[in-house]
Amino acid sequence: MDIQGNIVDIQNKRIFKGEVTFENGKIVSIIEKNHDVENYILPGFVDAHIHIESSMLVPSEFARLAVTHGTVATVSDPHEIANVLGIEGVEFMIENGKKVPFKFNFGAPSCVPATTFESAGSVIDSEAVKKLLENPDIKYLTEMMNYPGVLFNDAEVMKKIAWAKHYNKPVDGHAPGLRGDAITKYINAGISTDHECFTHEEALEKLQKGMKILIREGSAAKNFEALIGLASEHFENMMFCSDDKHPDDLIVHHINKLCARAVAKGIDVFKVLQMACVNPVKHYNLDVGLLEVGDFADFIVVEDLINFKTIQTYINGELVFDKGKSLIKPVAFKNLNNFNCSKKEILDFRFESSAKKIRVIEALDGQLVTNELIEDSLIVDGNLISNIEKNILKMTVVNRYHPDNYRDEKPAIAFIKNFGLKEGAIASSVGHDSHNIIAVGVSDEAICKAVNLLIEHKGGICAVSNPDSYREEGKIIALPVAGIMSDQDGVTVGKHYAQLDAMAKQLGSRLHAPYMTLSFMALLVIPSLKLSDKGLFNGTDFKFTTVEYD
Repeated sequence: MDIQGNIVDIQNKRIFKGEVTFENGKIVSIIEKNHDVENYILPGFVDAHIHIESSMLVPSEFARLAVTHGTVATVSDPHEIANVLGIEGVEFMIENGKKVPFKFNFGAPSCVPATTFESAGSVIDSEAVKKLLENPDIKYLTEMMNYPGVLFNDAEVMKKIAWAKHYNKPVDGHAPGLRGDAITKYINAGISTDHECFTHEEALEKLQKGMKILIREGSAAKNFEALIGLASEHFENMMFCSDDKHPDDLIVHHINKLCARAVAKGIDVFKVLQMACVNPVKHYNLDVGLLEVGDFADFIVVEDLINFKTIQTYINGELVFDKGKSLIKPVAFKNLNNFNCSKKEILDFRFESSAKKIRVIEALDGQLVTNELIEDSLIVDGNLISNIEKNILKMTVVNRYHPDNYRDEKPAIAFIKNFGLKEGAIASSVGHDSHNIIAVGVSDEAICKAVNLLIEHKGGICAVSNPDSYREEGKIIALPVAGIMSDQDGVTVGKHYAQLDAMAKQLGSRLHAPYMTLSFMALLVIPSLKLSDKGLFNGTDFKFTTVEYD
């Protein structure tokens, strides 16, 4: 089959009118040829680090949306489902992804659970990591979030890294704010990338010390503006990634949007495309074509090199997106889950206290890092409650992995600033990384109502209003696949998510992505304060702390 257009040769930094011929899934020739076609042909985009689960879609449904934006492959960390279901969850992702023409490249989760300070549904130790890395479908060891374990030579952590080296597979990093001698030791352990930089200076230091830096722009964490200035000089060692992308965003754009933004800032288009297309393929040794003779026929046709609007997407020579329509068909799959939790009572969320001051998590819009604040408490009848006027709300994390015959522990309680709710509550069973239930609300009653709605459905995200509110009483997207993914199609999920997001904002939230932000408030490996099902945690000191300050 032949296709004509302006061929973008990234390696030689040239564009020429030509024709690409491909047969049996591979490119057999690329020749210069005059024609009247104005479109551009270039390699497909690669998301260099993403958790497919955070789209709330199974891989096959994620692919149906991603190809509409010219994405042909992902470097996918399945540690979300691994925290719920272990190796069985990783195998589900691989097998479901194989059912569609899209190039998922999964890694062996390095930190399941992410820490020992929370309850997860499974454990993947070094022997399990070895078993996964033996599989040719596993391309790398995923982000080593346990950076203290690296710095202090934890035996189990170092075994996992050693197995990745044994199988000659890259090790991804996760080291927010790590600088100086600490980051040097982290890199020297064999860790090659980081997607957690949130300042120009941090990223520059890591680049200068030999790390590859991923510019992350997801639904919650947005580091593009802080880091893109490094691309002109360091493009050979940088890539683009989403990390976490909700379905309503995925419907609209993907890596193509980051390319457009980078070009708009004056970054040379060949440098931009090397970051978006070439670098992930070479770093992770992916079986993804780069528009060269003999390569897999993985390429896209776009209108221009300004907006990168995709007209067609080809994967292994198969047309998977054409003029506004994804050609990937839905596939059947069996739901699997791990959700054992009984319904709660309002009294379960009471926090008996007489403290005048409390520690408060300060959520930052567009960031995963948080700050620790010391604020005045609000106590009614001996119960610490939300202070709506000061935008300080009660938050809870509820363990969802108890066996049915086990008496549930009391939910963990903390307080958080900047969610902005004036009524009701929002809740989610997407709570990185252990995926317990997490909720924030204006009252114990609203929080209990939201938590129980999720328990009833064995997973989901929801919003509930106050009982006397004129708004609808509650809205939920059920997530029956591991409590973190839907079994519905991407467009439906994206539409319902947008409605749920709108309801959260009607309840008062001013965050750009309230559910995505909420989901990271239990991620203990990101400083400073976070909440696990076992209590308030200081991610800087890596130890538990107290809500009561005095």
